[in-house]
This record gives sequence, structure tokens and C-alpha cells, in this order.
Amino acid sequence: MAMAVGALSHSQFSAYLPLSFHTKLPRNRVCSIRAMSETSSSSSTSVSTQQQEPISVAPPLDFKAPEPQRFGVRPDKRGEVYGAVLPLIFRFATGVFVSGYSFEFVSKDKIPPGQYAMEINDTTVVKEISKSNLGPRPEKPIEIYEFESCPFCRKVREIVSILDIDVLFYPCPRNGPNFRPKVVQMGGKQQFPYMVDPNTGISMYESDDIIRYLVGEYGDGNVPFTLSLGFLTNLTAGLGMLARVRKGSIYTPAKLPPKPLKVWSYEGSPFCKLVREVLVELELPHVQVSCARGSPKRQILYDKTGHFQAPFLEDPNTGIEMFESAEIIDYLKATYALQ
Repeated sequence: MAMAVGALSHSQFSAYLPLSFHTKLPRNRVCSIRAMSETSSSSSTSVSTQQQEPISVAPPLDFKAPEPQRFGVRPDKRGEVYGAVLPLIFRFATGVFVSGYSFEFVSKDKIPPGQYAMEINDTTVVKEISKSNLGPRPEKPIEIYEFESCPFCRKVREIVSILDIDVLFYPCPRNGPNFRPKVVQMGGKQQFPYMVDPNTGISMYESDDIIRYLVGEYGDGNVPFTLSLGFLTNLTAGLGMLARVRKGSIYTPAKLPPKPLKVWSYEGSPFCKLVREVLVELELPHVQVSCARGSPKRQILYDKTGHFQAPFLEDPNTGIEMFESAEIIDYLKATYALQ
């Protein structure tokens, strides 16, 4: 039933309860992982330092980007989407909202032309904002070495979305020839996640230390409640992986692109998760432009394309730009997987 025309106020809410950490990590500190469950493989595993050289790539012959479909799910992907929703439930939607998120229902005629808002029906939209006082934005993307099916890595991806930080992800699937060896060379251990901040020169292991560092450097110093529960946080992050436990963890031979791909994405979206699984399996480095609910970058993408939907892929190696997760997956496999 259509809602009445005119501004309809909705009680605003904060998506997270903060837990303060007043102790900031010292600069130039390299943190060692203490939780052995974050170790991706035993110390006896030999590490290859053989790395691929980037090669030229081209899109599939006669490829045409699809038109974006609002809330559309391709029939053959429905089961995968349902499985990708499970982490969202177990993690209480952590990573879906930018810190300080709030919203209100307003009449569509109250939204200026060209301003992004989520449409509810013919007369009403949801106006979403973030009122948080985030810290300074990193000039260069934070670099994170991780893989999709690791629950500790998921925790770090969640805080990245909450803080609305853009990140250069280096996927490290098992048997990946490029970035797992690089982590060992840089930090001395094959453990994940591993973060490098080129803006401060700090690098570290240990998911909880990375979270505290990021909120201290680029947030308000408060760790969200759902990321501060210790074992319970780790447990729920792990349980959320059960439906797709092996996806996004094992290397599929692929071409290494000359330039990182760019993906407009955020943690918590099942459609973004399916695309990230393939990006990790193909070991494709990619810049995530974080655009969780309340992010001002939603307006930037809207201005760029006349539409907002996540994920959105930009491939600087081929010039392809496209919406639609199922078709993005098909494109990535056809362009980069070695047949």
C-alpha cells in the first residue's frame, strides 16, 4: 500500500554500539599473530616465491555489459545468493552500515533531481545519511592481504565498510602463486589478514589489532560492539561461512592483470560476496570502493552512472564497466581464468 505523500519522519538509529579503546598502537609497529587459528597453513608448509608476470587481457568477444536489474536475481544464482545471506544473519548486519548511519522516509518530491535515495514506491524514498565524525581519509588505499572464506579476514572487511575506507585487496587463496609468498617476504609469516598502511608505514598481522588501528587512525577510536565480543565475534564470523565454506579460498589458475580492478562494494551484501569469492579464487588484486549504506560514495556512483547498485565493476585493463553480480562473475572467469 502506498504511503502518504509528504515527509514521514522515522526514528533515527545508530547501527552500532561503540566500545572505546583509548590506547593507540605505536607507529612503525609490526604485530605478530597470537591466535594460531588465523594461521592459514602449518609452518612446515613450503612457500613458493614464484610469481607471475602481468600479461595483457581482453574482454570476451562481442561482450556487452548488461543493464542493471533492481533486486533481480538470475535463476541459476538463487541458491548461491541464499547461502551468501547467511553471514549477514550471523553477524547481525555488521558491515552493512557506515558508522553513524541514520535514515528517514521522505516524499519523493522532497529529493532534489540527481540526488541518490533508495526508492520504496512511487511516492516515497529512504534518505540515508551518516553523521559520524570519521577520522582523516587515507590518501593512498590501505593494502590488505586476505581471502574471502577466512572469518578473521571477514572481521577486518567489516570494519573497512563501517569506516568507509577504500582498500586495495591482495587476494591470498590457498596455492596462490603471487601474494601469499609476498606476505611471507614482508612479515615473515603466512598468516592472514595482513595489513600494510602506505600512509603511515605501519604493517601488522592480527585481526583485532588491525581493527583497533583502523578505528584509531581513520575513525573515532571506538570499536563497534559487534566486533568487540572476542570469541563470540570469531564464532559468528565462522558460522556465517558454513554455507559457502570452500568458496573464495582455493586458487584457480588465472592471468595476473597489469592493473588492479576496481569494485564498488561493501561487506554484508550477498551479491558483493559472490563476486569477491571469484576475485579471490582468481587471485585478482582489486581496489574496493567502500559504499555501505550511508556512504557518500553512493552519490558518486549515482552521478557517474545514473544508477546505484552494488557491486559495480570497473576493469581498467579492458575498459569494461558493469553492474549485475552474476554477469560480473561470468565476465571475470571468461576474461582471466586460464582454460
